[in-house]
Amino acid sequence: MKIHKWAIAILLWGFLFRAVCAIYLNIGFDEAYYYLYTQNLNLSYFDHPPLVALTAGIGIWLTGAVTPFTLRIGGVLLYTGTLIFSYLASKKLFGDRTATLTLAILTTIPIFQIAFGILTLPDNALMFFWAVCLWIAAEEFFPSDQTDKYQPTYRLALIGLCVGLAFLGKYHGLLLGGGLVLFCLLSRRHRGALFSGWTLAAIALFAIAISPVLLWNYQHEFASFRFQSGRAVPSQGYNLERLLITVLVALGYLFPTFGIALWWTSFRAAGGAFKAATRQGKVDENNHEQNYELAIAEERLRNKQLLILCVSMPIFFGFTFMGGFIQILPSWHMPGFFGATLLLGERAAQMQLKRPKFIRNWLWGSGLVILPLLLIGLLHVHLGIVQKGGDAAIAGGFWEAKDDPSTQMIDIEQLRQAFVDSPNLKAELQKADFVFSNNFFVAGQVGMAIEPLGKKVTCFDEDLRGFAYWSKAEDFVGKTALYVTSEQFMKDERYPQPLDKYKGYFQSIEKIADIPIKRSGQTVQIFPVYRTSPMLKPYPRPYG
Repeated sequence: MKIHKWAIAILLWGFLFRAVCAIYLNIGFDEAYYYLYTQNLNLSYFDHPPLVALTAGIGIWLTGAVTPFTLRIGGVLLYTGTLIFSYLASKKLFGDRTATLTLAILTTIPIFQIAFGILTLPDNALMFFWAVCLWIAAEEFFPSDQTDKYQPTYRLALIGLCVGLAFLGKYHGLLLGGGLVLFCLLSRRHRGALFSGWTLAAIALFAIAISPVLLWNYQHEFASFRFQSGRAVPSQGYNLERLLITVLVALGYLFPTFGIALWWTSFRAAGGAFKAATRQGKVDENNHEQNYELAIAEERLRNKQLLILCVSMPIFFGFTFMGGFIQILPSWHMPGFFGATLLLGERAAQMQLKRPKFIRNWLWGSGLVILPLLLIGLLHVHLGIVQKGGDAAIAGGFWEAKDDPSTQMIDIEQLRQAFVDSPNLKAELQKADFVFSNNFFVAGQVGMAIEPLGKKVTCFDEDLRGFAYWSKAEDFVGKTALYVTSEQFMKDERYPQPLDKYKGYFQSIEKIADIPIKRSGQTVQIFPVYRTSPMLKPYPRPYG
């Protein structure tokens, strides 16, 4: 597992950059919600498999502190591991030069840094085991002492285990397994893997690994499977404009110099690899020995590309295509682009031999544009440097806080300190039996803020997500509560007045405070706090 010195330098730089971002970047909605997973440990959850709870919880459990950094350190470390195993897989498949270039690209593409390496998301664990699985697959299917005939080994069983662990991170893990099966079907040399006894062991280990998710779903009427599969059901006809927007948004997240190159490289490799797959086994051994050896080397390279294509292209192409009839989240197709980066690294290594200056300018030029953009984004979220009229604004700023979506990432410490500094709020919180919000994301932010003060947090809404399974609706009847929400999420078009949502469920709801969240000297969000009388009846739940 020897790692080149340049690769070590890239890994260290990437880790330090992500760690700094993890410290200073305000908390996002998803992350705060996943924090509540750590307070409600279970075999699985309504909207995701269980590993995100461990990723989010490891730093909190080790330190006892609830901060953005402790919530994220698990993801920061996991992505470093993801990069290491991706480097090793690329090195095994294509050599040192390609592996180092691939690592540099993976450390530069902004969406990979943010979604996989800074924020706490289910993708942290998914991509770690994805990379481990790809490395083991490279060792299995392309051993150094490979003969003309492929011999399945114990590594197939390890691959099954890794696919299962990736599935425990996010359901995309199933697509990884499907991609590996597709590779074996298309590669005649490796088709025997499907009929090996080690494959049976792989299936057994996969089943054992995902058993917590299966058991939880069995106990809860397969709620998670139904919820996730329902999100992929078309709600309207196909729209080419939406498809174009999906493609352009992905290019933006990847950064155009990388995004365009990924699409081009993937389709170029697909043409060559699938063409080679149709003529495998037809190499003429009567040719001159040199030509024969070249043909074998070419076939071996195409098979390596085929492996990457099978675990990557169906994901990024499939989800991109789905963008024409449903709104997809960026994280849905990014694992596919991540895998395809190995092909981009391999192509860049080839071009580097012929046009080293072009590759150097492409990679360094992209990095020198991306880094300042990321730093500006980080400074703005934390300090509001482009917030119009803000104390820290550069040149007076140009973005009104009310129109700035980055204000949704709040400073948890300010919200927490309000309950500490205000004797009235502190006393009201101590008297309340529980705390609730009207939105599951906001409930997560509130939960992080009041965690040291030790009150149970829940959500009363039609979209309950995990809250539907962390308590029973009857548990809160007869108990008093604090209702904490955000002005940004109070409005509900179904109710003329926001508080009408809870009319009849509480005898009275009385406002006791507004907690301002400030950035750059300006109030960017307000969290109203209400005292409620004892709850009269259970709030209805559509599931759970």
